[in-house]
Amino acid sequence: MPEDYIGPDRLLSLQVLSNARLFLENLIKYGILVDPIQVISLFLKDPYSWPAPCLIIGANGFALVTLHVEKKLATGSLSEQSGTVLHTFNLLMVLCFPALVVLAVTSVTPAGAIFALSVHTVLFLKLFSFRDVNKWCREKKSAKATRGPPASRPQKANGSAVPQKVTYPDNLSYKDLYYFLLAPTLCYELNFPRSPRIRKRFLLRRLFEMLFFLQLLVGLIQQWMVPTIQNSMKPFRDMDYSRIIERLLKLAVPNHLIWLIFFYWFFHSSLNFIAEILQFGDREFYRDWWNSESVTYFWQNWNIPVHKWCLRHFYKPMMRKGASKCTAQVAVFLASAFFHEYLVSVPLKMFRLWAFMGMAAQIPLAWFVGRFLRGNYGNAAVWMSLIIGQPIAVLMYVHDYYVLNYEGSQ
Repeated sequence: MPEDYIGPDRLLSLQVLSNARLFLENLIKYGILVDPIQVISLFLKDPYSWPAPCLIIGANGFALVTLHVEKKLATGSLSEQSGTVLHTFNLLMVLCFPALVVLAVTSVTPAGAIFALSVHTVLFLKLFSFRDVNKWCREKKSAKATRGPPASRPQKANGSAVPQKVTYPDNLSYKDLYYFLLAPTLCYELNFPRSPRIRKRFLLRRLFEMLFFLQLLVGLIQQWMVPTIQNSMKPFRDMDYSRIIERLLKLAVPNHLIWLIFFYWFFHSSLNFIAEILQFGDREFYRDWWNSESVTYFWQNWNIPVHKWCLRHFYKPMMRKGASKCTAQVAVFLASAFFHEYLVSVPLKMFRLWAFMGMAAQIPLAWFVGRFLRGNYGNAAVWMSLIIGQPIAVLMYVHDYYVLNYEGSQ
């Protein structure tokens, strides 16, 4: 490993130390604003109505429908065309049903809705992959059948010592499906790489990190971000552009720090914790995105599970159907923009075209950085887009949500 390598732990430590003074300044100005009870109210508006947990529990129904359709297809009791129709309808309902519930039920809070819709989005991607892989297995099986039975292989003397791999259609079981649904991956395989044992010390370290950083995230949001956002509403109402820019730059510091902590909490601590419990062997959840010299490199390396899914089930199929490389890349960016807006616009019950266009603006930005900037200049451009782009979206969303839900009722 090179001496100048910066890992995610060192990157996070540098960010925390560099922003410690600003946090102390906030603490002196506002006092302690952290309130654990307020966090519960973000997820539960009515203590007797829990729509978000009910949506998450109900998501099991879509998974079971997918499994039983695949079983019917494997036995030949259902045609491929009928299976495609059922799968398409089921996958559409995975996204549409929770969105309709969130929009119709008033007791759903934005935080609870985001969590429920995130679960359904992950379920959609997993079931899409589950369907595709089983379809490929059927096609491969039918191709082998037309060529005739394969030649028998000599068995080893101590064959019982070699672990037997799962083959199609033996993988169509509840155990196999739910292992995949819980595993930290979006791409289905009949045989996942497995680790030999559960490392207890590693598991405890990840658990400690999860609990610690979760508390830190909640505290920083309440203590640092919320006051900054509240103080930004008046400049937005008055269209005081100089004050808006000042508040935007002031919000960029806590927003970026919280984003980095969330990244470490989710991709390093949480996913490794889940993988260790399940003895899941593939631990490549991210690469060195912080060294990105282009926007494209960042999007390809900051979220490896999503990148692998897009490459396997979206990008390459489009290329095989004759689409150009540029068209396939643009389609992936637009799909990413759709899912980002789905996870934000539906819970807040408002759609903003500027937000979708802001995500889609990554396309010309990626072209410009890749064409005209190299090395450290490209890396600086990527970091500037991360540091400035997110606070702009946060302020505009909060402003619009505040205007629609509070100023209108006064």
